[in-house]
Amino acid sequence: MNAWAWAGVALALLVTASAVIVVHGKYRSRLLVNEIQQLQAQLDAFEVEWEQLLLEEHAFADPARIERLARSRLRMGVPQADEIAYLPLSRKLD
Repeated sequence: MNAWAWAGVALALLVTASAVIVVHGKYRSRLLVNEIQQLQAQLDAFEVEWEQLLLEEHAFADPARIERLARSRLRMGVPQADEIAYLPLSRKLD
């Protein structure tokens, strides 16, 4: 084979290798895009769950609910006037 034939074979191999690299890159790119979409869907689900947990936290922290539970479970109530003890303020030590 002469030099032109070897050059043609080498060029064909380089073109084939280049095509394989492009196809592999495209395949890898599609895999990464798919992974990004899955992670985005997971993030959206976590955000929905977080908002639901915040709503639940606010519901449990409602002052009316806390007062109702304190009265029923702990038998707490507003003290009568004679049950209130006032403590003197202590002076700050400099």
